Amino acid sequence: PGSIAMKAGSLETIHQRVQVTYEYPVHFTDNVFSLNNDIVRDLCSASAARTSVKVLCVVDGGLSSALPELTGDIEAYFRDPRTTASLVREPILVAGGEAIKNDHRSVDEVLRAIEWHGIDRHSYVIAVGGGALLDMVGYAAAIAHRGVRLIRIPTTVLSQDDSGVGVKNSVNAFGKKNFLGTFAPPYAVINDMALLTRLPDRDWLSGVSEAVKVALLKDSAFFDYLESNASGLIERDVETMRQVVYRSAQLHLNHIATSGDPFEFGSSRPLDFGHWSAHKLEQISDYRWRHGEAVSIGISLDSTYAYLSGMLGEADWKRIINLFESLDLPIYADELATARSPETGRLVVLDGLNEFREHLGGELTIMLLHGIGQGVEVHEMDEARIIESIEMLRQRSNARSFETEEVTHAG
Repeated sequence: PGSIAMKAGSLETIHQRVQVTYEYPVHFTDNVFSLNNDIVRDLCSASAARTSVKVLCVVDGGLSSALPELTGDIEAYFRDPRTTASLVREPILVAGGEAIKNDHRSVDEVLRAIEWHGIDRHSYVIAVGGGALLDMVGYAAAIAHRGVRLIRIPTTVLSQDDSGVGVKNSVNAFGKKNFLGTFAPPYAVINDMALLTRLPDRDWLSGVSEAVKVALLKDSAFFDYLESNASGLIERDVETMRQVVYRSAQLHLNHIATSGDPFEFGSSRPLDFGHWSAHKLEQISDYRWRHGEAVSIGISLDSTYAYLSGMLGEADWKRIINLFESLDLPIYADELATARSPETGRLVVLDGLNEFREHLGGELTIMLLHGIGQGVEVHEMDEARIIESIEMLRQRSNARSFETEEVTHAG
């Protein structure tokens, strides 16, 4: 009695389907840690069931050096009686930039703090910094307790208009970019435009390459806007940048929500247009190129390839290259043509194609262009034509450098 007897081979397969809906806000504001700004306060507010809410804050050390008042502002914000959440310790300062993703001691430091201070799944980790720091802290937050609540406060153009609003977290390993990582949507994202005004010119402009990318794939009118307002971006017009960041973030979020593959289970990754070579270029140049700069070079390379393949018209190709040049963004790097395998003499950047395929799994899928606002996927690239494209960009870049020198001497 009570036993269940079943004949061998008679058990049917159980097919389990789990549907999970993720929702998170992306706020746009100024001076997020002003005592009169309620966004963080409201996000971390205590509930009736939990009167004490813990917060661990991790801040980009480079940002803290540029804004020495920042950590004090954060501490004062959480001391304010209107803020029911409390910091478990002073903000942790860690180095920013891509190097942080290569040194796993930073992940361990954040994990130790989460464990030591009892940050649980109803507590909050707040990451304040550029894309690399957000990637690293997001990875640590995603693996602690299988996921603690993460609030991202991106502080660069690139992280506000692209990486910081998405669902990916990662660190580098085995010489490969983003080899270790998670898909873990944040609890919230807060884009603070006031933080961008303190960026050096190089970082102010390099992040615009991701806006150009998404415009080329999805919105020709946005590309027109970028062309028409390139001088405003060069001149650091805040309202122009505000519009660029907002529209770029909007297009990225729309893609994540409607593409049908937000966690990239397939072999297609449209928003990584230009990235197969950009990721490799960062590595072989020892990260002397900012990610946004590497992306502008990668997009230039793939656009030139599409042009030489007869896919992209000459007029559109020229508009793309001209826009990058008008934004003072690079279209070529010497490493593309000079970094070679000591064993075979083959250009090292070409290894980026196979690494891109491995990262996705399955068939190589590269996004190219039929026109501005018209992306198309291909599953192979001709190495000889890639090399031809590199040479074409080298000549274009050298000619522009010569023209600039001539103007300088004439002046």
